[in-house]
Amino acid sequence: MPVSPAPGRASVGSAAVGGRASVGSASVGGRAGVASISAGDPGGPDGPGRGGRGTGNPDAVARSKKRRRLNMLIASFAVFIMLAGIGVIGFTYYSTNVVLPNQIPLPLSTTVYTSNGKNIVAKLGNENRTFVTIDQIPPHVRDAVAAAEDRNFYRHSGVDYKGIARAAWNNLTGGDKQGASTITQQYARNAYESLKDDTYARKVQEAIVASKLNDQFSKEEIMENYLNVIYFGRGAYGIEAAAQTYFRKPASKLTVAEGAVLAALIKQPEPSATHNSYDPAINPSEAKSRWSYVIDGMKKEGWVDAAGKPPAPTEYPKVLPPLKSGNGFGVKSPRGNVINYVRQEMEQWGLCSDSGAPGKRSCADELRVGGYKITTTIDNKMQSDLEKAARPDLKGSVLYGQPKNLMAAVVAVHPKTGRVLAYYGGDSGADFDYAGKNIDQNGELVGGHPPGSSFKVYTLAAAIEAGISVNSRWDATPFKPEGYDSPIQNAGRDVRRTCNKSCTLDESTVRSYNVPFFHVAEKIGPAKVVSMARQAGISTMWTVEKPKPYDLVKEKPEDLAPSKFDNPVSYGQYPITVLDHANGLATLANHGVYNKAHFVLKVERQDKATGTWKIVAGTGEKLKGQQRIRKEVADEVTAVLKKIPGNNDASLGDGRDAAGKTGTWEHNGTPRNAHAWMVGYDENLATAVWIGSRDQKKPVILDKSGKDIGGSSFPAKLWKRFMDDALAGKPRSDLPNITGIGDEQAGNGEAPPPPPPPPPGQSNCDPADLLCQLTGGNNGGQNNGGQNNGGQNNGGQNNGGQNNGGDNDDGENDGRGGGTGGLLPPPTTPRVRE
Repeated sequence: MPVSPAPGRASVGSAAVGGRASVGSASVGGRAGVASISAGDPGGPDGPGRGGRGTGNPDAVARSKKRRRLNMLIASFAVFIMLAGIGVIGFTYYSTNVVLPNQIPLPLSTTVYTSNGKNIVAKLGNENRTFVTIDQIPPHVRDAVAAAEDRNFYRHSGVDYKGIARAAWNNLTGGDKQGASTITQQYARNAYESLKDDTYARKVQEAIVASKLNDQFSKEEIMENYLNVIYFGRGAYGIEAAAQTYFRKPASKLTVAEGAVLAALIKQPEPSATHNSYDPAINPSEAKSRWSYVIDGMKKEGWVDAAGKPPAPTEYPKVLPPLKSGNGFGVKSPRGNVINYVRQEMEQWGLCSDSGAPGKRSCADELRVGGYKITTTIDNKMQSDLEKAARPDLKGSVLYGQPKNLMAAVVAVHPKTGRVLAYYGGDSGADFDYAGKNIDQNGELVGGHPPGSSFKVYTLAAAIEAGISVNSRWDATPFKPEGYDSPIQNAGRDVRRTCNKSCTLDESTVRSYNVPFFHVAEKIGPAKVVSMARQAGISTMWTVEKPKPYDLVKEKPEDLAPSKFDNPVSYGQYPITVLDHANGLATLANHGVYNKAHFVLKVERQDKATGTWKIVAGTGEKLKGQQRIRKEVADEVTAVLKKIPGNNDASLGDGRDAAGKTGTWEHNGTPRNAHAWMVGYDENLATAVWIGSRDQKKPVILDKSGKDIGGSSFPAKLWKRFMDDALAGKPRSDLPNITGIGDEQAGNGEAPPPPPPPPPGQSNCDPADLLCQLTGGNNGGQNNGGQNNGGQNNGGQNNGGQNNGGDNDDGENDGRGGGTGGLLPPPTTPRVRE
């Protein structure tokens, strides 16, 4: 087959590459004759080859059979040559009609927009690499890439037919599966929209385009463009980004050994279902083996250890570890993590595969070269406001000027649709996403944070669903359960000053006492708490003894609790993601109707014939709200939670109603905090805020004065600032009030003590209560036994100010900066707290 119609001539039944060929012959790079073989009887008229005319000699019969088989092979070869000649005509015709541009095209970039379709989140395949010219790429780096991917690159004419034959033979004979794509073909596949599908027709077209690229452009031009677009893993596109990512130096300074490391990565830069990649941080043994293969290839080609060439390295170079475990797509901006979720949704729709599915391009490559126009759910103004408030190093943000280890993660979800309107998980989509899930260096799923008391919203919902009234009374005094090494406590607060053994579930939530919630989990079972969290939208939860993620969607709650998640799940011991928490709050805000949090509104591609953009079939937003929590349950939870923001200096502006909950978790049984939360919502928006440490060596979170950070401090301040900005101009919410549905006798607490008698001559009646005045006084009722003795009137500011009221579960309000969950040194088995 010819690689180009220009050089040489081709006739029927011939195949020429840079020379001439006649019928029954094949030449590559010159002339090579194939001897003509007659199909007649080689032994003459009386020879053994004549059928039916032998002497009956068995040897003659065997020779006859052997000759017939040989003749069949020769005939088959002749037919193949004739068919190849016909293919040459079609190949030649098609190739003359493929028109290349004057310059080598770069892959089509995909543009990702915010929800207004105007503001750009990222332009993939364009902004996320640094282009370098061929003279900035050392020859030994180019040679290393050729040794890894295409050792005949400098000799073939765009298509390596010897390589194709060798790969085909190896595959047919049961050897290792091999491809035969040259560097030029790989580049053509990335650069041309018509070469994206995985069909034989595409492979033929790819070969033609590669051949014509080779005719029109020099090897240096092809190599330059190839090295500027190829993916090297860890979010690095192009040789310059790869050099900085793996060695923190420009490509021009790469050594032979370093260039070979990068060349070895190209074959499999990231883990898939079938291979764990050639990243030395993930798969060191195979990375080094592949590196040796590259060096050996350079030796064989004379690119090292030859006159005028550098010596071959003998030691594997030091490679930088990944900055942090993360998704690694490579969009290094605060909006970069949005792209990782776009990537996931595209895989769910079947546009690509990150698990090695046959016939599917990787999602990173599909986004980079697919030429899509993707509109996300991100509200541009909200996202900008969130970044200004949350980025620790940005002047004017909530954490600006505070210790450098502090990190924030915030997610805002629209309750009625599940659209993620704003997302901040860090300043780079190529690094650790503090708001979502990540894959660490060992391939493990990581990323959750202990939610502390903010998780009580699901325990409260589970209790109400089980028929327990928020007016039921519970014993809040610390105690040591059987099998636990340490008592369950209330983050250092003395309940004897408040409700002691007669705390309503409402009051226990507002004050964030842990002991009553432990008793609730004992009564209804921790599986029901896990189930309620799952119904709300918590998809993944981690254990803490030996951190392991569990998929709450796939697993049955009764199989996970109490074996994996025991009663401390009720007050937030087990890590979850910020995204999941925001999704769960959105379900409560939407009166129990769940919408899956998502990031993509629509995916479009341009019609090449008309130039119009058209929706890609099977993609885009699909709203399917599900009533997962009964409306009366969700509304009762909201009624309790709406008391909390005001008691934590987080009341929204303009007197807006909002429900909220703080939470804090301490560091490994120490009295110092490591995780602080504020979560909350109205009917327009649900927002979860986490603040922790981005420095594993400094896990404790302290402000610049050395004071512990709790949920009611920086998280509440950040939550209020963002919600006020985001809700400006939005309609006010009228959140529900407590109804008291359920059994008020369900708790294990004592009846409230009778009120002290009034002084002689005085009545304990409300002046407006005429009946009370006539009957001599009200010894109970709501004034001393209802909400006024369990809610804000006797637990909030009226009973000692904020130090004894509100959601006093963390921060400076409890007098020592302790976290939620009664965080004492951890027990042995089971573990109560982290």
